[in-house]
Amino acid sequence: MSIVNPNDPLERQNEKLLVIAQSLMRRVEQKNDQSGLAYQQFERAALLETQVRQRTQELERTLDLLQDSNARLEQANFETEAARTNITEAIETINEGFALFDPDERLVLFNSRFCRDIADVADDLAEGLPFQEYVELVSRSPHLAHESGESPADWAAARLSRHSHDHVVFNVRLRWNRWLQISEHRTARGGTVILQTDVTDMMRSERQQRDQLLDQQARILQATLDHLNQGVCIFNHDKELVGWNKTMSDFAAMPADESVHGLTFSALLANIRNELTFHDGFDDARLSRWANHRSRRKPIAFEVTRNEVQILSVFAQEMPDRGFVISFTDVTSERQAARALFDMNETLEAGVIARTEELGVALAEAERANASKSRFVAAASHDLLQPLSAAKLFMSSLSDQLDTPQTLTVLGKAETALAGVENIIAALLDISKLDAGKAVFDVQPVKLSAIFGPLRDELTPVATAKGLSLTIIESSLSVQSDPGYLRRIMQNLISNAIKYTTAGRVVVGVRRHEGSARIEVWDTGPGIAEKDQQTVFQEFERLDGATPNDGLGLGLAIVDRAAKGLGHDLNLRSEIGRGSCFTLDTKIALGSGDTLGSIPQFQADWGDALDGMIVLLVENDAQLATAMTFMMESHGAEVLPAGNAQDAKELLEEIQLVPDVVLLDYQLGSDVTGIDLYRDLQAAYGNVPAAVISADHSQALRRDCAALSLKLLAKPIDKEKLLSFLVVLREEGVEQT
Repeated sequence: MSIVNPNDPLERQNEKLLVIAQSLMRRVEQKNDQSGLAYQQFERAALLETQVRQRTQELERTLDLLQDSNARLEQANFETEAARTNITEAIETINEGFALFDPDERLVLFNSRFCRDIADVADDLAEGLPFQEYVELVSRSPHLAHESGESPADWAAARLSRHSHDHVVFNVRLRWNRWLQISEHRTARGGTVILQTDVTDMMRSERQQRDQLLDQQARILQATLDHLNQGVCIFNHDKELVGWNKTMSDFAAMPADESVHGLTFSALLANIRNELTFHDGFDDARLSRWANHRSRRKPIAFEVTRNEVQILSVFAQEMPDRGFVISFTDVTSERQAARALFDMNETLEAGVIARTEELGVALAEAERANASKSRFVAAASHDLLQPLSAAKLFMSSLSDQLDTPQTLTVLGKAETALAGVENIIAALLDISKLDAGKAVFDVQPVKLSAIFGPLRDELTPVATAKGLSLTIIESSLSVQSDPGYLRRIMQNLISNAIKYTTAGRVVVGVRRHEGSARIEVWDTGPGIAEKDQQTVFQEFERLDGATPNDGLGLGLAIVDRAAKGLGHDLNLRSEIGRGSCFTLDTKIALGSGDTLGSIPQFQADWGDALDGMIVLLVENDAQLATAMTFMMESHGAEVLPAGNAQDAKELLEEIQLVPDVVLLDYQLGSDVTGIDLYRDLQAAYGNVPAAVISADHSQALRRDCAALSLKLLAKPIDKEKLLSFLVVLREEGVEQT
């Protein structure tokens, strides 16, 4: 426990210690007989004296530090005052008004030019003035020029809104056409610096330049309007005439001077109303309603007739200032031309209709004649082939009874002549079918070896007889084509090459070309001139040098039409004296290059290939059904025959057995088709393998069968195709089992 209060000043503590020491010394002197106690008091007094000395020294050091601090503070105050004086002098040298507000939005510093042009506000400026109060003072100042309809409160709110930005520059308009530019910036500590610059001279100069520019633009605009061939009149937002051109003066009979400036729209319309006739339900009342419309006007366009002679196209549109502009365009010549053109079109249309009717009649006559020709050729060919076949049979029988060499030679020539006639009739029949569009193409995978082999055997003797070499290169490819027509095409191309080649050879081969098989027929004949390379494909056209015995010139015509019908690209390359090359591009069949899928090769004896297979046969022709049943059962199949759709359904319900395959005649009578029956069977028994048998070779039937994954077998039935189809199904069923 201390005998002095440590919180007392050092001077006070020293005074207390001196008093205590003196008191203790007196007591020691008075009680010298108590030596031990006196000694203790002496020690305490000495200790107190030491503490007093230490405190005194500390007090002296503290006083020295205090004097040093006071000296530095005095120097700092001097420097601060000097700096403030410098700043004040600096901002006084600025030509603009300057003011500084601290982060608390209170005025700290400003120069004499600040608010100098707003005298009443300058009198109230003082340090500590809040920024909002400063704005309110300016907003109420009579020196401030408010915009039309703007109150002091509105101006103050807009000014405070700008104050929220860190940097903003704007102009303030004062009375007597004076302007101040206010530039406000935020300081790093959050204060605000305001600069006021007098830009009156600049604004007046800009306004003068703008007025001059506007005046110049007005003159340019007036000159432009005067050079327009349209009449133009311009009205302000009060619907008063403020501009027009010379053409408009002519239309409205207005004087060229400024006497009509300010004329109202209603007055102008009344002046010209008697000269105008409105069209298409538009009238002057509707135009007046548009001009007097208070909300935004949409552009309008209409036509009027002036003095019953001149046709004017009128267009009216609103301008941004709520005024509007109206233009008048003279379209008299255009309307007269359009009317004349309309009359001409009417005449031409009537002529075209009449001519079209005549052409329609002629086309119908031509089509009837062509159809009659085709029917005649078909009927004549059929009727002629019958006796020709009989004659050939008779001659063949006669050759067995004759043994005279001379007679046999004559008989052989007669048979050759009859064969030639038969070939010509067959060619005429083919051309007739192709021209009539009645040729039916059975496009399927065709092995080229099956086409080339028979043609090699047939045409090699013909080439050898002429001393030519015929080479047909083997190919393992299969193509998508009609086997009959493809054979006919190749036969005609090779025969033509042999016919017109007098020496050398004929070569036939196949090469792959861009995903297709290109069949090429080369010869070393005389070649075909370029001008004749299209002619040779026309009927009854033959090359130079052909003899009357070379036929009618139908071979290449048949080739051309058949190739187009099959979608095969036929081309010819030839050079005079070096031979020719005919090419036929066909699509390669899927899986081509080896064998065609799992379709079995032709075999003379099928044996029991259908052993154990159950076949439902629905055929309404009893004789054909009996023949097919006998043929399939002879190869081991079990056939369930039915004469119609109802019998087939009842038979399956009775035996409760699902057949391995269903063979359906397409025409089952009573408007029921094999496809209809298959859908019923499919709904009852699921996807049973099936084939449709029909003499109808139309594309529609092919599409229907393909949609249901049905095999289409053409009549008359080809035994090999039918057995191949059934064997494939049987083998697939065995593999699945």
